[in-house]
Amino acid sequence: MSRTAFSTAADGRVVALCGGIGGAKLALGLSRVVPSDRLTIIVNTGDDFRHFGLHVSPDIDTVTYTLAGRSNRDSGWGRDGESWRFMEAVKELGGESWFGLGDTDLATKAVRTQRLAQGARLTEITGEIARALGVGCTILPATDDAVATIVDTDEGALPFQHYFVGRRWQPRIRALRFDGAERTRPTREALAALSAEPLAALVICPSNPYLSIDPMLAIPSLRAAIRAVRAPVVAVSPLVGGKAVKGPLAKMIGELGHAATLQTIADHYADFLDILIADEADSGAAVTGPKTLFAPTLMHGLEQSVALARTVLAAADAHAADAKS
Repeated sequence: MSRTAFSTAADGRVVALCGGIGGAKLALGLSRVVPSDRLTIIVNTGDDFRHFGLHVSPDIDTVTYTLAGRSNRDSGWGRDGESWRFMEAVKELGGESWFGLGDTDLATKAVRTQRLAQGARLTEITGEIARALGVGCTILPATDDAVATIVDTDEGALPFQHYFVGRRWQPRIRALRFDGAERTRPTREALAALSAEPLAALVICPSNPYLSIDPMLAIPSLRAAIRAVRAPVVAVSPLVGGKAVKGPLAKMIGELGHAATLQTIADHYADFLDILIADEADSGAAVTGPKTLFAPTLMHGLEQSVALARTVLAAADAHAADAKS
């Protein structure tokens, strides 16, 4: 796919599509390389749901806490230094305890829910919370409307959190659907970020393509905007040696009838992808379609996240230079 970039990654804007833990690690690296006023992270909301009457946005919160340096480094989700007295009391009362809400994380959900009730958009609230926690770059939900990821399994249709957390992704998947996506509009801020000039790169973070990225791509006008991007589109594979770094991806790919290979990832993004960056462990794999580069992609700490971010932006720069020559 040929596109003409407007400028180098050092001078232009960078937009990233991101889900939860793995994507948030690369978003953190990007936030250390790209000036804050030039970086926008568009985040999945397909796993948002209501719990105890509160609006829970797991991926938005994971990205926000990670970029704020407030995330739980052991689990990858929730806040650091968390306490769990609320959940202990819920269990004592015989309430639903399958989805954990830490005490300080609960404050985020309560503030979000209150602001929504006051008429604020999810986009506005996400920005307010991010700024309050010291995040400099822009974090945007893909949409202010409701999109619900539903997992059709051998146990029936399960809302995403009931599949992922409640059943620990053990039921066999038959199909995925994204209720509401067809009639949903992306936020005007997300569309503006994707059409901004100069845009240096669009980055697809190493999030689960089916659970974290597809709920965004299922929004027709958002996918159209992504396909219209003229900057290089770079995806980082979430597979390493045919296995998922974390979560059910490899299991899901097989249950959906595909092979857990780089080609499957490349094909999944085939209508807009320019460059696929895969781990060195897969360096013998042949991939048709996008240009494929191999580099260390495991992010065990900030140093590796920053190194991978630099690799992604260097690949975008090289692609843009080739397009101009």
